[in-house]
Parts: sequence; C-alpha cells; structure tokens
Amino acid sequence: MRSLNKKIIRDLWHLRGQVLAIGLVIAAGVATLLMSLSTLEALDKTCNAYYERYHFADVFVNLKRAPQSLERKISAIPGVRNVENRIVSYVTVEIPEFNEPVMAQIVSVPETGQPVLNQLSMRQGGWLEPGQKDQVILNEPFADAHDLHPGDTFVAILNGKRRRLSVAGVALSPEFIYSIGPGALMPDDLRYGVMWMGQKELSAAFDLQDSFNSLSLGIMHGVNPKDVIKKLDLLIEPYGGVGAIPRADQISNWFVTNEIEQLKTMSLILPAIFLAVAAFLTNMVLARLLANERSYIGLMKAFGYRDIEVTWHYAKLVLGICAVGIAVGSILGAWFGFVNTEMYAEAFRFPILIYQLSPKAVLIASLLSCAAALAGAMLSLQRVASLPPAQAMLPPAPPAYRSAGLLKTRFGEWLDQPTRIIARNISRTPFRSALTVVGLASSIGLLIMTLQWTDSINYIAERQFYDAQRQDIMVGLAETKDKRVLHEFAHMPGVLAVEPMHIVSADFSNGAITHRGGIQGIPGNAQLQPIYDDASHSVIPPPAEGLVLGSYLAQKLQVRPGDYIEVDVLEGRRPHLTIPVVATFETNLAMPAYMNLASLNRILLSDFSIEYVSLLIDKSQQQELFNLLRETPAASSVMLKQAAIDAFYDTLAEHMMVFIGMFTSLAVILGFGVAYNSARIALSERGRELATLRVLGFRRTEVSYILLGELSVLMILALPVGAVMGIGLCRIMANAFATELFRVPMVLTSATYAKAMIICIVATIFSALIVRHRVEHLNMIKVLKTRE
Repeated sequence: MRSLNKKIIRDLWHLRGQVLAIGLVIAAGVATLLMSLSTLEALDKTCNAYYERYHFADVFVNLKRAPQSLERKISAIPGVRNVENRIVSYVTVEIPEFNEPVMAQIVSVPETGQPVLNQLSMRQGGWLEPGQKDQVILNEPFADAHDLHPGDTFVAILNGKRRRLSVAGVALSPEFIYSIGPGALMPDDLRYGVMWMGQKELSAAFDLQDSFNSLSLGIMHGVNPKDVIKKLDLLIEPYGGVGAIPRADQISNWFVTNEIEQLKTMSLILPAIFLAVAAFLTNMVLARLLANERSYIGLMKAFGYRDIEVTWHYAKLVLGICAVGIAVGSILGAWFGFVNTEMYAEAFRFPILIYQLSPKAVLIASLLSCAAALAGAMLSLQRVASLPPAQAMLPPAPPAYRSAGLLKTRFGEWLDQPTRIIARNISRTPFRSALTVVGLASSIGLLIMTLQWTDSINYIAERQFYDAQRQDIMVGLAETKDKRVLHEFAHMPGVLAVEPMHIVSADFSNGAITHRGGIQGIPGNAQLQPIYDDASHSVIPPPAEGLVLGSYLAQKLQVRPGDYIEVDVLEGRRPHLTIPVVATFETNLAMPAYMNLASLNRILLSDFSIEYVSLLIDKSQQQELFNLLRETPAASSVMLKQAAIDAFYDTLAEHMMVFIGMFTSLAVILGFGVAYNSARIALSERGRELATLRVLGFRRTEVSYILLGELSVLMILALPVGAVMGIGLCRIMANAFATELFRVPMVLTSATYAKAMIICIVATIFSALIVRHRVEHLNMIKVLKTRE
C-alpha cells in the first residue's frame, strides 16, 4: 500500500467521530434516495406485472343496455385486440351482526372460467361451480373486513329481490386495486365491496338476457387508445354509453398512478436537501483538516508530488467519508425501501410483489452522494492545489481580528468574560457561524416539512367533511329519478333534510386542452353539499347559468371567470355546448365542476333528474333508517359521512406515520451531524485556547460553557431561520405534490413549529454532551505542546 493511502486511513481513524457524523448525514441522503428509487421501481414493476399477468383492460365502457351484436361491431374497430362484454350493477348487502348499510358492485364473469380481460387472482376457494346458483367470488379486502370465507353465506338484494349468496372463492383483481364506492374519497372495505357472479345468472337477475351494460377492451400494442375511443363513442352512443375511458382514467389505476407520481416527486426533493447539507459539512471538515495539514502539504510538494496528486489524495479522503455514508445509507435505504414497498403492496393488495434492490439505484445514489461531497470540498481542494511548497510549510497568517462592536456597548460590558469570548468568536467567524446556522436550520426545516403533513391532512378532512359536506348520508340511486323520490326519502325515519344532486360525465375543452370529468348539478340553495371555497372559507351559490370550476381544473383548461369553454355531455342526447365560466373556487380534492341543477336538467332536456340524495338525519333514529334503506330498491349505494372520515384517517394514518417516522429520524441525524461537527471542529481549532484558559484559572464548566455556549447561540439563531426554511420547503412540497387527485394545502400550526424545534434542540444537546465529555478530559499538557 502506498504511504499516502496509509495516511488516508490514519486520517479517517483520527477523525472517526466527524467521519461518522458526516457519514450519517450522507447516509440519510443515500437512504432517502435509495428508498424512493427502489420503492418507485418496485411499485412500477409490480403494478405492470400485475396488469400484464391478469390482462388488465385498456379501455372501459359503461352503457345502459346494448345487444350482444354490438360486440362484433366494436371488435371490428382497427386496433382493438379483444372485447369482453359483461353486466355491472350495484347491490345492497346484509352482513350478519353488521347493522350499517353495505353496498357492493357486482360484476359478471364467465361461469366456465377466467374472463379474457381483467382476470382474477384467486386467493381462497375456487371458481364458480357450473350449475350451482347464487355463488359469488368476493374481493379479498371486503371478505377480510367481514371475515367471510368460501362456504359462508350472506344476503344481497339484486334488482329488488333478496338472494342468499354463497361464497365460492376470494380473489383480487387489477381492476379494483383501489375499490372506492360512488362519491367516496377512500376505500371503506366494511361498507363497500366488489363481487363477481356468473354471467347468465346475473343477466337473468337484472333482466339483461342477450345484452350487456359494460365493456372492456384490449387494444393492440402501439395503438393510441384515443383513436379507438373516438370510434367507440360513436357506436355506444345509441345505447346510453357515457363515454369510454382509457386505462389512464380508470379510477383504480388513476389512484395508483397518482401515488407513484407523488413518490417520484419525493425522490427528487428530499435527497437533494440531505446531500446539500452533506456537501456543506464536508467542506467544513476538509477546510479545517487542510488548515492543520499545511506543513504536510508543503512537504508532499517539496518531495515532488504534483498538485493533481495532492488534490487527488484529499479527494480520496472525501470519498472515504462517502464510502461510510454509502455503506450505512444503502443498508438503511434497502430496509426503508422494503418497508415502504411492503406497506404500499399491502394497501393496494398486490397479489405479487417484485422488490429487488436495484444496482442501478445504488449506483445513482452513490454517484450523487460522492458528487455532492466533492462539490462541497471543491473550494478546499482548490486551496491545496494553489499552495506553493514554501508557503504551505509556514503556519497560516493570523487572522486580522477587529473589535466586536457589540462588546463596546453597555450590553457588552454587562456580559461576563466567558460570554464575551463567545460573542467575540461568533463575530470574528461570521461565515462559518452562518453556515452552521444554515445547517441546523435545514434540520429544523426538514422536520417542519415532515410534521406539517399531519396539519395538512387534518385541514383537508375538516374542510371536506365538515365545511363542504354537511350531510350525514349520501344515497346513490340505481337509476335517475324525478323529484318525487325526494318526498320518499323525506318521509323516512329520522330524516331532517333532503337535497338532490345529479352528476353527468362530460368532456371539457378550451382549444387543444381537454379534460374528461363530470358536472355536478346541485340546487341553487344547496345547504348539505354546497360549493365551498377553501380560499375565502365561504359558500358560493351555483349561478342560474354557467359553470363554477375548481381552480385546479380552471388552471388546467387555462380559463378564468368570464371565459367560455366547450362541453361535450356524454349522457342522454349528448349535447355539445359552449358554457361560460362564472366563478372558480379553491378545493384540495379532485377537479370538480358545478352547475345549477335546474340549468343542468334544462341542457339535458330532461325533467328534474336526480342521481344522488343527501340526507341530514336524527342520529337517534339512525338504525331504523338503515334498516329501511337496506329494503329500498332505489338505493344502490349508501355513503355515511362518519364512515368516510374513519376510512380517510385509517387509510392515511398508517402511511403518514411511517413516512413521518422515517423522515423525522433522518432529520434528527441531520441536526446531530451538523451540531456535532460544529462543536468538534471548534474544539479542534480552539483546543490550545481552551487549555490556556484552564491554566489561567477558568473552571471546566466555564471552558465547556465557552465552547458549547457558542453552539447554543447558533442553535437559537437557527430556530427562526429553520422556521422560514420549513415554510419554503412546505411550499415546494405543496406545489410538487399537486395532482388531479388532491393537493397538499400549506397549513402549519404553532404546535408543528414547536415540535420541530424541540426535536432539533434535543439532538443538539445530545451532540453537545458528547463534545463536553471531550472538553472535560482535555489533556492540557499535550494540547499546549501543539505547535501553532
């Protein structure tokens, strides 16, 4: 081994405390990046493999009723690989010992075996037995929620008729990774499920013999789904088709895609923060090391080592520190990535999980961390190359200190001597002090950004479930009804108020910009489900004419109030309209468009059509109402607000707590690394000064106070800076995490600031205690013999 390489090993060992502290910060960046990249890659591979293995369809269509002959015409569309018709409907389910209304989507499958598209992954039991009636296959989350297994039975109301169904098997489907009831925000497996039944039996139950009301299409590789959908929409229009949707817009796939997109955002922003701080710490340590190594650098040059060889020697020292961080970070990142992927796989119920720590991800994380550390050490390395041998062997010129202005004031005279030493040292090294403040502030900012998620989620829940949704129950109707249905619901037990809603699918366009969504028609005096503006915290009444758009949809379409947009309604007579945008409003969920219900019915040329009914109820008569709703054929789905709130928190809580736990740990490591290195470097640089103070009669506590008091002052200065950085990071994350599904509002409570600061202060105190131990055991004789 070359002598210089041996020197690197000695230096790394001598600086082992600081090497470990910097290595941990680099490890935090590597772990974050590796976790994000490996989870992203695993989810992408798992999802694609799941879709491919179980033949997830490319296009989906819902109709009112179409003859079997239509399937042949659709098969003839260029680019269509295969077509499968089916029957899909909603049913009411009665689960023993569960008193709340339970709804399910029932989907037909061939009695003889797996369908061509959207095949099922059987988890328990088997396929439907030929000739056996009233058998169903249950979606696994629903079966698990009610502890249903093959052989168990339950009652369901199919098209108004009570049937006792037997569970033949339990399965998963790529079509229902995210199974959400109509109007719901989150899966609620207790109250909403999916089941599959034989096609012949289901067609008989819903009087759809020789016809169907749903289609799935597989298209050939390389064919644009939009080209197929254009031709398909023309064919399904006479049969009540509400517009075909590509896989990208299929509700389950849409949720999964949004989750993966958010993960991509995380993989870009968070590792960058850690690696930037690691670069800063590397610069601090290397600058101090080179200051002590001036004479050795001069000797190396005098012995004939070229500038590039000396620079490379110290670059290898930086790479040695990186190696420690990469090794620890790879282990942490692999573990975090597996935990994260497993959590997502469990949430999505993937029947397969492909997780493998990708060498490519490790290579990317390693290269980025080395590049960040070398970039941070660049200034110090340049100084190495520029030192002439004779100058390098001389001690550095003493700094030109000036008297600190603060100490000349009455306040400065009031301070005791140790405190004056602290103030003088900070004022004489402003750049280094500022860097330490920035490093500590980064840790606080990161903690604020992590903990802020709880505030944002609480804010979304409060706005959505209490301000925007004031009903207790929303009932989905099996088919559109006229206003007489309102009277029926109004006379049900415990119902205090009733309000209608009608939702129609529509394509919005402004020039070349298009969006497929829906128009929600609500009454002009809507009280239970009004248009709630998050920005002004007020209700916007729907105007007599025109649309009220969510601001995110208006932004996508690039329209403002007063502009006109093209609207293609995908139901009924499918009118093409030009409608003014009357107002926009802020909302954090989805991309809604509202219209006055009377106006919506007028453009549809229909009477007072209703698709959903919102109910405000007297809770004391809730059970009587539930019992009646179970027996009401018109009700195809029942959404309870409290159940939606519970599902919202249950679904998010686990993800959020794991996320917060991981990043809080990493942020604490960051704060510890900055504080420990700052104190340790100060001790190394000022060891002789502190030992001299001890000789002059200063007590150990006073010497410790001088060193650690400076760190405390910098920590106090970092608190407001960290709060500002936290606000900035929250804004970056809020903008980066904005998707069509939901936006993360910028909400920060004083409790979040306090928690972040307390955690960072505790990490700093811990690092200070370690350094204090070294101060108290300072070998004064050895230190005082050290050459200046």
